[in-house]
Amino acid sequence: MAATSDFKNGLIIKFKNDLYTITEFQHVKPGKGGAFVRTTLKSLRTGRVLDNTFRSGESVDVVRVERRKYQYLYRDGEFLVCMDNDTYEQINVPEILFGDGVNFLKESEEVEILFNGEEIINVEIPVFVKLKVVSTEPGFKGDTATGALKPATLETGVSVNVPLFVNTDDMLKIDTRTGGYVERVK
Repeated sequence: MAATSDFKNGLIIKFKNDLYTITEFQHVKPGKGGAFVRTTLKSLRTGRVLDNTFRSGESVDVVRVERRKYQYLYRDGEFLVCMDNDTYEQINVPEILFGDGVNFLKESEEVEILFNGEEIINVEIPVFVKLKVVSTEPGFKGDTATGALKPATLETGVSVNVPLFVNTDDMLKIDTRTGGYVERVK
């Protein structure tokens, strides 16, 4: 058990029979009445964001989670097979835990899996990945100043919008949270 004075960003608590991580919190001491803590919570299972107010000093259940680094190996139906980097043990992780960024994940990429005991709670994939452009229309000289975008297919099979100067076989830095192009890399 912990009190509201122990709140910090990233703390995982059990609230309303679900696991939430604290994304924001603010201690408020109004001129009249008791102090309270205003929080923004994000569900680890569904990703739903919830605003809640706790009375100052109120007890909450803190959940200790273990983070382990795994290497993504391959898809197996609706599961992704990952290997523990230390023990070489392989586990099947439901694809839904990876979120939308799974489309940008290539084999042998390192992911971080959160465990509550032996139960898999969540999977954190890298925020930025480097992917090769497999196909795109060629860019023409002089088109770079317009700010226009064109579709490009990446090595994982997903299509993203990129600037006109990007060509086939270029390496791109992609944001897995938004699915957007960030920059061209060497």
